[in-house]
Amino acid sequence: MPYDLPKAYDPTQIEQKWYPFWEQGGYFQPQGDGKPFCIVIPPPNVTGSLHMGHALQHALMDVLTRWRRMQGRRALWLPGTDHAGIATQMVVEKKLAAEGIKRTDLTRDDFEARVWDWKAESGGTIQRQMRLEGVSVDWSRERFTLDEGLSRAVREVFVRLYEEGRIYRGSYMVNWSPKLQTAVSDLEVEMKEVKGKLYHLAYPVVGRDETLVVATTRPETMLGDTAVAVHPTDERYRHLIGARVRLPLVGREIPIVADEFVEIGFGTGAVKVTPAHDPNDFELGKRHNLELVVVIGKDGTMTEEAGAAFAGLDRFKAREKVAQQLEAAGALVKIEDYTHNVGHCQRSGVPIEPLVSEQWFLDVKPLAEVAIQAVRDGRTRFIPSSWEKVYFDWMENIRPWCISRQLWWGHRIPAWYADDGRFAVARSEAEARQKLELPDDAPMTQDADVLDTWFSSALWAFSTFGWTGDPTRDAANPDLQTFTPTDVLVTGFDIIFFWVARMMMMSLHFTGDVPFRTVFVTGLVRDAQGQKMSKTKGNVVDPLEVFEKYGTDAVRFSLVSAVTGANDIKLQESKMEAARNFANKIWNATRFTLGNLDDHLEQPTWQSTPSLADRWIKSRLTRVTQEVTDALESFRFHDATLTLYKFFWNDFCDWYIELVKPVVSAPEDTPERSATRGRLAAILEQALRLLHPFMPFITEELWQQVSRQAWPDGQRPTSLCIAPYPEADIANLDPAAEREMEAVINLISRVRNIRAEMNLPPSAQVELHVAAPAPLRAIFTAQQGAITRLARAAAVIGHETLPDLGFCARSVTPEGVNLALPLADLVDANTERARLEREITKREKELNQLLETIHRPGFAERAAPEVVAEKQEQRGALETQLAALRDTLATFG
Repeated sequence: MPYDLPKAYDPTQIEQKWYPFWEQGGYFQPQGDGKPFCIVIPPPNVTGSLHMGHALQHALMDVLTRWRRMQGRRALWLPGTDHAGIATQMVVEKKLAAEGIKRTDLTRDDFEARVWDWKAESGGTIQRQMRLEGVSVDWSRERFTLDEGLSRAVREVFVRLYEEGRIYRGSYMVNWSPKLQTAVSDLEVEMKEVKGKLYHLAYPVVGRDETLVVATTRPETMLGDTAVAVHPTDERYRHLIGARVRLPLVGREIPIVADEFVEIGFGTGAVKVTPAHDPNDFELGKRHNLELVVVIGKDGTMTEEAGAAFAGLDRFKAREKVAQQLEAAGALVKIEDYTHNVGHCQRSGVPIEPLVSEQWFLDVKPLAEVAIQAVRDGRTRFIPSSWEKVYFDWMENIRPWCISRQLWWGHRIPAWYADDGRFAVARSEAEARQKLELPDDAPMTQDADVLDTWFSSALWAFSTFGWTGDPTRDAANPDLQTFTPTDVLVTGFDIIFFWVARMMMMSLHFTGDVPFRTVFVTGLVRDAQGQKMSKTKGNVVDPLEVFEKYGTDAVRFSLVSAVTGANDIKLQESKMEAARNFANKIWNATRFTLGNLDDHLEQPTWQSTPSLADRWIKSRLTRVTQEVTDALESFRFHDATLTLYKFFWNDFCDWYIELVKPVVSAPEDTPERSATRGRLAAILEQALRLLHPFMPFITEELWQQVSRQAWPDGQRPTSLCIAPYPEADIANLDPAAEREMEAVINLISRVRNIRAEMNLPPSAQVELHVAAPAPLRAIFTAQQGAITRLARAAAVIGHETLPDLGFCARSVTPEGVNLALPLADLVDANTERARLEREITKREKELNQLLETIHRPGFAERAAPEVVAEKQEQRGALETQLAALRDTLATFG
């Protein structure tokens, strides 16, 4: 045999072989001069490792990129990683702690140097893992959000937004993480249900024999109260508006104010106001010009303003002590169990502390309005479209974005301060000096804060292509002009707000165009029971482990086949095992094909009287090519994989190979054998090209050998990944061949089913009698050799109507062909009667379900005409089959 294909399929060996070949060959770099196609990867954290969400999204992006590349598009999938400010700083601080070093023991420059050292040694984990996935990214264009070019873009964007008046600095209420010692955005706050207590506190009214009762879940904050608020129309308290109460434990007198924010029917109708420690109270305090009394510090402990009895205590310890002292003072009315939602820092897991802090903010409202319109106009579309409403809801209610973080790792705020208190926002220190008119030796200090990591990633769709903001330079940048806007963004719904919306705003504002034409939104990958994966639950599936167990191609195929819209995916290893079996099936079919090819096989000639099987498979391949291409154009990944699976497993392996096996395996070299072998190789070669985007490793391995027979000398591409994707030539469609072969297949299948149900041994040769119209009888006669061989029938005997054949097993095909197998000496009549009854019950159930659909109110009006016609056709076929089966059963008496 002139081909070298091992008997057993070993995915690991193949995967290790082909990725270096692709990468070293430069096949993932944009090829040719076709229409550009571009995807930028959602940059994983530099600290990260591959998880199943990555595996899903990377597989989808790779399918799209490989498909478009094979179509002749100038395809670019641009990779990169995010510096991940908080996550990376936490990793390095843990490493330092293991050495007995605190971050603050180092200078900022020394700490940053340690982080860069860590990145050089350990920061490439996910890139190595991505290569195991087979992703066809252009590694020569890899980007990192702290690369100099991207950092330059960040500074340019910041300065421009500041000069436009959209970025400003001020003291506002922020979400503060006491553990991380930094502000975090609203999106980085995770609400968790907490079982706590509701404390009812009595505040005595000054000068009156009355008390106001307020309720709070955080009694420690009462030390910072500066008012009590009631609704202005609440008859219970109108007489107290303008009076004052005395704050228990503190003794400070604070006013009773009227504000419509208070809900009359909630609680007691009176609320304590702590402007320094609650976002709603902060806004109320501004309306009433209330004092800010900070009683909880940035480290989560009580400040001196909380009083000597509490200063230095952890906020939760202080809660217990405050409650005890209130009870001792007679000011604690009651305590109730209370379950409520509490904001937690996503990164550290500790409860957020609302604090007033000086931060940098970006007013995104005007940018959001433009980004909303771009989606309404269809310049960017969401798939599924239902996610557009989610996008609109958030964008229409958007709030200023706190963009500063109190970290040492990240893009430093480009603002410099002079000793006299003045500051300048500039692209460089030199530019800041110039703006402030300071001499070169005048001391200056750069702002200590860094930007929110999402600020730099919001520029990802254009900063990665070398955008500078200089119109002349950008117009001369071929990558920027060729690949932006990008075509598709594949991402999870959970970062629509974090990233997608912000990229839309930034790209439109700075490039005048959207960052991508389509956003394909995926669901979550859950465990087999539908639960979200988490280390706490112990149900996390490591992609590398299942790659090793089932093969990367199989895992990719199973993931992609599970994508139906943005529905969550249940990760079932049984599906991966089925995909591995699918790979084995293709492997074995290819071994059979290669085992029956010659070194110098002639190119297949379809005009030289191809058999019905040849005409059928060629038409089926054309139809499958059309269906897969249409499915990919519409992002119907499940449909594409299902179509390919059925074609390979059923049409090609189970039927076509079996139908042509006697010819291709014939011992004598004849023109018919040579032509049939050539057609077999040609069909398989095209089918491997169809499948390649989904299962790149196995298809490359097999195609390299099969394609030797399918391509003229000197024209064969060096790699499957740059071979042309098959196109559906409708001239190759042969509906007659498909109908005729389907009738033959259905006939053989019915006989096989009967043999299996009746437990007929393989050696039992029985006559097959069929009653069918003359055209079908002619087909069965022409295909008698295949039918007798594959159905294990002694002969195929045609009739206009079935004669009396004594005791027979009978059935009917979807085409209405009645068939009978005389079984008088082989099977018990009672067994056959029971089988017919079961088949009738099954068909009746199918018909009833179909009728429910057809008679559903509005079905005929709302469904597409072709769908209605198809259902009616199915109804007719089922009714015909049932009538024949009932007639057969009646012959048993």
